[in-house]
Amino acid sequence: GRTAAIARVVSGPAELLGRALLVRPDGTLLGGFGAHPELDRTVAAEAAAFLDAGRTGTVEAGERGERCGDPVTVLVESSVPPPRMIVFGAVDFAAALVRVGAFLGYHVTVCDARPVFTTRARFPEADEIVVDWPHRYLERTATDSRTVLCVLTHDSKFDVPLLRHALRLPVAYVGAMGSRRTHLDRLELLREAGVTELELARLHSPIGLDLGARTPEETALSIAAEIVAGRRGGSGLPLTGAHTPIHRDVPDRAGRRFGSVA
Repeated sequence: GRTAAIARVVSGPAELLGRALLVRPDGTLLGGFGAHPELDRTVAAEAAAFLDAGRTGTVEAGERGERCGDPVTVLVESSVPPPRMIVFGAVDFAAALVRVGAFLGYHVTVCDARPVFTTRARFPEADEIVVDWPHRYLERTATDSRTVLCVLTHDSKFDVPLLRHALRLPVAYVGAMGSRRTHLDRLELLREAGVTELELARLHSPIGLDLGARTPEETALSIAAEIVAGRRGGSGLPLTGAHTPIHRDVPDRAGRRFGSVA
């Protein structure tokens, strides 16, 4: 019943067929393919990323773990559900972010206290629609270290109690929409509400990367890009002219370093 991903060879050299490797979230590995050690490492990195995303799929690599050579196909089965994206604020920008979140494989929830805006008709691609005050919903719903929280309400009566709680949760990402002026005003209100500087340092605001976004779809893309960069250890800078790895290593909870598929 423990959370894990199991990677099993389903195609390739006869002596490898059926061999398996189990990967846990803390980086613990059990088993192995009995071939080149780099094959275990390559598949473990990919399996860890599948586990993080709650996905099942296949990985192809050479017998020595390289991206070419005689192919070995490995089926990776993950035992965890997809990570959650909770979008607070049933605004036009939220509809675009819901679509992008679903595309990235998140289980997406939209929450707003205003029933006239928080409807299935406006957010057909959301997995859940919740009419409630954002902070009350966050207090009663399940989150984990993969959960991302996107605050688009842009209203202090919603933002402050919500962010006060959100910034104290062990989630992957907390972002809040608003201008730089709104951000500064919000920080002061959060300080007055007892939020510490260490907690405030976790807040991504204004939300998203600087892509020059204007439309809801472009803004959703900038938010998603910031989430992926944080999740995979990316810099958010162009790859052109960069000398950093495209698939950079991200340390797991045990301090080991695995490459990423994203």
